[in-house]
Amino acid sequence: METIQTIYEGELRTRAKHLQSGNEIITDAPVDNHGKGEAFSPTDLLAASLGSCMVTIMGIVVDRNNMNIDGTKMKINKVMGSNPRRVSEVIVEFDMPHNNFSDEEKEMLYNAAVNCPVAKSLHTEVKQTVKFNY
Repeated sequence: METIQTIYEGELRTRAKHLQSGNEIITDAPVDNHGKGEAFSPTDLLAASLGSCMVTIMGIVVDRNNMNIDGTKMKINKVMGSNPRRVSEVIVEFDMPHNNFSDEEKEMLYNAAVNCPVAKSLHTEVKQTVKFNY
């Protein structure tokens, strides 16, 4: 069963629909790649997916361990490489709202993040830099 239906609307824009919820995402090519840059680019979504996946798996871990990471914010930076043009690095920096985690809990959070399904799906040549600010 398909999960997503995507339509190319022209002028380097797509509209992707999540079939179960009906939510839609528009993508545009970035300005530096012939686009308008009026929406997330496909590679922006790759970077956003990595960060969202990391914090989602962290959320599962904290729910199991009676911890709280509500309000966690992430700064995500996508670094593009050339020859071939591709994402060469994604930097995810977590700003944790609480500073009362033990070293063991911090290690659990880190391990959850770096072992999320998106992180494990990316090619090993895509550098993943993860930083936590407690």
